[in-house]
Amino acid sequence: MKSTALELMYRVVAGLTATTMSGCVAVDAELTQDTAQALNPTDSNNHQYNDSSGTVSSFSTVGFIDQTGPFFQALGSNGRMCFTCHQTDQAWSITPAAVLARFNATSGTDPIFRPVDGANSPDAPVSTVDERRAAYSMLLSKGLIRIGLPIPAGAEFALQAVSDPYGHASAAELSLFRRPLPSTNIRFLNTVMWDGRENASGPTLDAVLLHQANTATVSHAQRATPISAEQARGMVDFMMGLTTTQHKDVDAKDLAASGSNGGAVTPAVMLSTQLTYPGINDLFGDARTGKPFDPHVFTMYDIWATSLTGTGDKETARRAILRGAGVFNTRSFTISGVSGINDEPAFGSPATLTATCTTCHDAPSAGNHSVPAPLNIGIADAARRTPDMPLYTLVNLATGATVKTTDPGRALVTGKWKDIGRFKGPILRGLSARAPYFHNGSAATLDDAVAFYVSRFGISFTAQERSDLLMFLRSL
Repeated sequence: MKSTALELMYRVVAGLTATTMSGCVAVDAELTQDTAQALNPTDSNNHQYNDSSGTVSSFSTVGFIDQTGPFFQALGSNGRMCFTCHQTDQAWSITPAAVLARFNATSGTDPIFRPVDGANSPDAPVSTVDERRAAYSMLLSKGLIRIGLPIPAGAEFALQAVSDPYGHASAAELSLFRRPLPSTNIRFLNTVMWDGRENASGPTLDAVLLHQANTATVSHAQRATPISAEQARGMVDFMMGLTTTQHKDVDAKDLAASGSNGGAVTPAVMLSTQLTYPGINDLFGDARTGKPFDPHVFTMYDIWATSLTGTGDKETARRAILRGAGVFNTRSFTISGVSGINDEPAFGSPATLTATCTTCHDAPSAGNHSVPAPLNIGIADAARRTPDMPLYTLVNLATGATVKTTDPGRALVTGKWKDIGRFKGPILRGLSARAPYFHNGSAATLDDAVAFYVSRFGISFTAQERSDLLMFLRSL
């Protein structure tokens, strides 16, 4: 299917945006190049895009990034495509800086700026540039999309009170502000959406994704009728063939050097060939092999322990990444007060649990959980609320207990009290290109994300461990 004039014009804006935020010195040259690529129906595998730590790139099993399919077509009524909120240079999500550039380039009329879910309230006035800037402030500041969900029928709780700075939320439609999840590396998923609400639509990942392709288009692109089976198939096949990783690090340079399987390398050792299936390396034993859980989830830099021989800045940075992988894989700390772990019968409901980062990020080379395991680590707690977030007071209908939260999470799917504040852990690859972090964008940087865990679990990292861990996370 040929691109429409609207789609071609949008890709020009996308190209301008990616270049404006790239930080390149030769802006004009890069602008011409990126604009041409945005208009081109294909993009080469491993084409590098600048991010906060170096460059990021994507690989497709097709052999190139095919931009002719339904993922890049405006199939609804408001000009949006999947690509609108899943941008190549932002690890197939969006960043506030790039969204702001799109606002400035179009005076807030780019398709991402639509009241249905781009605005803080669907009722917000958007007639003038100033009104649009105010209406889309959550999207501009944190890259958050508003998801409107009701309290489900038969829920174990009710909405007792709501404090919504935008005056829209009610029991009929809570306003939940969430980051668009990356549409890459999805072959590792076992849970689709932050709250897993799409998982009820089919028994396999393929079935769930086909359903989600339609619901996303109908809701976000405001399409009146379902998309065709062919269009859904095209979207899912495109995403399933994509992998994205950090390509180069500003200090360590080429992450695929000295025998490493990090970075963008040949298909034989790419993330696209990594073995994965539900329950792989599960904490209670691998679902297929029965082998015990192995905390060494990320091993792509292990070879650097013997292959690095230099003493320059580049080798020093690579050794820091290697040490950081060790911190992530094996540094132990104590988990307490986490709903989904400390109150989970499968764990024995322990008051405390000695763990590593990979206890909750156990999928090899991907870093999400290999089975559905939504957890409440406190991100949506009232104590962490910022003034731009709604606050909901929920009451347990059986006990009268109350809890305050900025997002009930999984509970709005199941209706269960225990699921309040529970969310899935996302895939960790391509982190540097898609800040901010957590479902609500509350961690602006990777350092902020690490600081949350340090504070939440009282982890006593040394300065060296913390620095090395950050080097590793930005290399993913």
